[in-house]
Amino acid sequence: MRRSIPLTDILPRLLVLLLALVCSRASGAEPLEPERASLRLRYGLAQREGQQVDVGPGLTYAGLTPNDGALTLTGWTAGFLGGQVDLQREAFDLRDAAAVRVTGGSLARGSVGPRGRLFLGPVRLELGAGYGFAQLPLFGGFSTAPVLQRGVRHAALVSGRVLVALPAGFRLEARGEVPLTLSAHAAGGLKASSSGYVVGAALLHPVVRRERWTGTLMLEVQQARDTMTLEEVGLRSEQRLRRMGLALELAWRGDARASRSIEGPRQGFVPMRVVDADTGAPLAGARVLVPSLRAPGTSEELVTDAQGEVRALLPSGAQSARVSVEGYEEVTESATVSDSEENAPVQVRLRKKVQAPTTGSLKVTVVQGKGGGVPLPGVRVTAGTVALRTDMRGEALLEGLEPGPVAVSVAAPGFRPAEEAAVVVVGQASELRVELTPVRSRKELATLLGQVRSARSGRPLVATVSIPQAKVRTRTDKVGGFTARVRGGTYRITLSAPGHVSQTKTVTVRDGEQAIFNVDLFPRGR
Repeated sequence: MRRSIPLTDILPRLLVLLLALVCSRASGAEPLEPERASLRLRYGLAQREGQQVDVGPGLTYAGLTPNDGALTLTGWTAGFLGGQVDLQREAFDLRDAAAVRVTGGSLARGSVGPRGRLFLGPVRLELGAGYGFAQLPLFGGFSTAPVLQRGVRHAALVSGRVLVALPAGFRLEARGEVPLTLSAHAAGGLKASSSGYVVGAALLHPVVRRERWTGTLMLEVQQARDTMTLEEVGLRSEQRLRRMGLALELAWRGDARASRSIEGPRQGFVPMRVVDADTGAPLAGARVLVPSLRAPGTSEELVTDAQGEVRALLPSGAQSARVSVEGYEEVTESATVSDSEENAPVQVRLRKKVQAPTTGSLKVTVVQGKGGGVPLPGVRVTAGTVALRTDMRGEALLEGLEPGPVAVSVAAPGFRPAEEAAVVVVGQASELRVELTPVRSRKELATLLGQVRSARSGRPLVATVSIPQAKVRTRTDKVGGFTARVRGGTYRITLSAPGHVSQTKTVTVRDGEQAIFNVDLFPRGR
């Protein structure tokens, strides 16, 4: 048998569809007007679903309850700062399979805190934070019948609201809040943990308009989810609550719009002269776009005469003119026009357009790869047909390069040549860093460095260093240091000193490499 869909599930979906259709024509919306205070009263019904699980048998409940009401009071002390108080009463009925009422009562929610708002044309954003109180359903008395108990949650609330103006005076509202639990406990004082959220939406339309206040009717939906866990007794309660109802909001505006007398447009003549900014020569044939008196909101084009002059009739107040001529940069000139017959002349200075560059440059920095980034002067750098040598800082600036990717070749005696790719940008100086690796001779000897110390005192020892495979036998200096140069290979090194136990180490080196090791010799026991 197919299960019927509850009314509270169907209506939110229909509301979302209606909002989507209305939003598709939101281009005709007007900006939102700020209010000083608002009072919202809501009445409707709620569908509650929940489950309570503990060490014994669990309890699952669901039902539709009327008499679901709320009151929200919002006030604004400034254009963007204010506060809000929200109170809600939630009717609650628990019924058995035969629809007989088992238990019931009411639960309450409330919050208070500051808010901020921001107007973006037809959109208003609000963000709030404050204190929230909520009673959550728990059940006891399972020996006979469940009894409604009330868990309590104290939380810091973070909330947000978005209000969007739609055509035909409609408005769309979306909101949500998340509690950050400060403390929670059951009816018997048992400590608990709790979490949850609330989201909602509404479609608003004004039904009464007066000079200072507006009455708005709204269709509102809301969904809440809350959990409470008593860790000591292993009880967990979870509920989902869907609300739907009608609400009436009264909004008060502090600034009444007084009627103003309508006056005819005022105007004045403004002489204008367009000249070259460098030479001061007049520019004939310059196009001057000014506000039109015949068709407000549009522009009228005037052209300068042989002396670069034009006389414009403009509305009084702050006005601007856009001036352009072939080969010069466009300029917008502003002036304050009085309603006198003739205003002070305005001179507009235009500068010639700078020819856009067609090539770019590349700065190449060449350093020694294994030398700690030491700059290499005198290195030949080639990019296309341009070739230069680096200066004392290892830098070469290649100019006049065509834009796009370019191959850069770098060569210097004693170093392996390198090729890099770079991208040249029109009118800009790109940078490229190239590291050159020195070319080492295959016959270059390896170097063995080290120091011999006493393991007991840490003082340097005069010791004998013997490398039989390389036929090397030497002594350390006064600070216990030694140096030996050998060909690449694996060697056994014996270090001995009077009164100390000798040590033998095995080391493998390649031609041109260095091997550094320190040895601590232990004194012989007496």
